[in-house]
Amino acid sequence: MRRKIPPLQTLLCFDAAARHESYTRAAQELALTQSAVSRQIGALEAFLGVALFRRTRHGVALTASGAAYARQIARRLEAMERDTLDAMTHHGAGGAVSLAAVPTFATRWLIPRLPRFAALQPDVVVHIETRTRPFLFAETEFDAALYAGTPAQVRNWAGIRAQRLLDEDVLPVCSPHLLRAAGGRPGKPLTPQAVALLPLLQQSTRPDDWRAWFDAQGVEAPLARSGPRYELFSMLAIAAAHGLGVVLAPALLVAEELARGELVVACDRPLRARRAYYLVTPEQVDERPALAAFREWLAAEAAAAA
Repeated sequence: MRRKIPPLQTLLCFDAAARHESYTRAAQELALTQSAVSRQIGALEAFLGVALFRRTRHGVALTASGAAYARQIARRLEAMERDTLDAMTHHGAGGAVSLAAVPTFATRWLIPRLPRFAALQPDVVVHIETRTRPFLFAETEFDAALYAGTPAQVRNWAGIRAQRLLDEDVLPVCSPHLLRAAGGRPGKPLTPQAVALLPLLQQSTRPDDWRAWFDAQGVEAPLARSGPRYELFSMLAIAAAHGLGVVLAPALLVAEELARGELVVACDRPLRARRAYYLVTPEQVDERPALAAFREWLAAEAAAAA
């Protein structure tokens, strides 16, 4: 049965015109004339029976229907481009895994281990993009996600199955200089009361972590929610290494800085955080061999790390 799909050239013209909201700039991008782009858009509107653009004093603007269609077409063109690039590289005979991942866990824990996966599965390609929050798999091209969250957050993520990989233990770390200035030294950490007097670095997405840590130590800390805020643990680690304050960090994400001596343990009181790291996949999709191999390897790596 013939598919009811517009010609690819027409969709490319629409995508460029939608991104720029300009037939002229779309024509420049595609090395076409403005009239050629206009004809393609007219043909697409006739094919759909829907107005995609409206005329304005300064050119054209997307209609509501045009904006919705543009979002869908852009995703599909991006997926086609990725598939084409995979085919052009002549790699990935064993398949590919498109992975969404929280950034610091990906860069500091997963990627350094990927050479071991490549040695076991040389024909499988792993693509990684950053995502920090739940999303609908049906609206993306991702096969799986590496997600950091609480059990409740995972339960509330609709249409998925989740495999718990690693629990998150957090502890206060800082630069050796800051530790000495506060009266401690490597091998002789501070008390929780002394930590409460230091500048506390905050992760913007976890505003209550310091409060939970001080409560677990039975320490009053009026400034537990005060201090400069950073979005990523990689930013927090760099800020702490440069002496800006103490960070409550997952030990597995600052292991390299601790090993190099750039960071030291400020107080040897780890706390099992509410969050854990999960491999999340769509619930109703048959798992391809490439993803099954990645899942099995990842579970083994997590068990070894734990």
